[in-house]
Amino acid sequence: MNQHLLKIVKPQPYPLLFMTISGSHLYGFSSADSDYDLRGVHILPIREIIGLNPAQETIELSQITADRLQIDLVTHDLKKFLGMLLKKNGYVLEQLYSPLVVTSTPEHEELKEIATSCITRYHSHHYFGFARTQWQLFLKENPPRVKPLLYVFRVLLTGIHLMQTGKIEANILQLNQQFNLAYIPELVERKISGGEQSELNAADIDFYQREYERLYQELEAAFAASHLPAVPNCQQILSDWLVRVRLDQKSGYT
Repeated sequence: MNQHLLKIVKPQPYPLLFMTISGSHLYGFSSADSDYDLRGVHILPIREIIGLNPAQETIELSQITADRLQIDLVTHDLKKFLGMLLKKNGYVLEQLYSPLVVTSTPEHEELKEIATSCITRYHSHHYFGFARTQWQLFLKENPPRVKPLLYVFRVLLTGIHLMQTGKIEANILQLNQQFNLAYIPELVERKISGGEQSELNAADIDFYQREYERLYQELEAAFAASHLPAVPNCQQILSDWLVRVRLDQKSGYT
């Protein structure tokens, strides 16, 4: 599949530091009709950064390929991505550490090493907020669907695991090896076999609400007990690294 995705990467206008797969493929419950969420970092040339014309800090692309793959691609310039990384953004951590790699560079590996010093206990706020938002979206649907519910539980489990270990894990089945929730494999199977529109039995909503509230409280407890630092300890290292990468751009990056 990566060969098909590389066809999307090749025409990108700027060198790429990395491109990974996010979304339901990363989370472990993609179905046949799931699109491919490609996320990455591009490197603007210095002449465009210091010139008068607006720089393309973010590039977005949505398309259906000749192979019938639905693609949702977003890349950010390196400086913008690092700024997001310093703002305790769990989503960019998941992109950076995604094991589903379309293209990479040695600098991608360097950044993953540096970014371990950027992870703080306050990354939990990303997961608190995301879980609340996804739960409200889930409740608004009639009939209720499996996909939004899986997003709720995936977010909570990722947040708890991050607070406890300092490591990113976004795949719900991998996470469930730690949490051993009997309903997770069943929900995943229903999503995979039933597609994006697979529905839930409304009679089960009360059970899932109790689980949502329990796991939310578990995330609160993990935050309170976390030994992660309160602030990132990486800004100067990232700044020096950014300057080096900018000055050392080579045509072979992609």
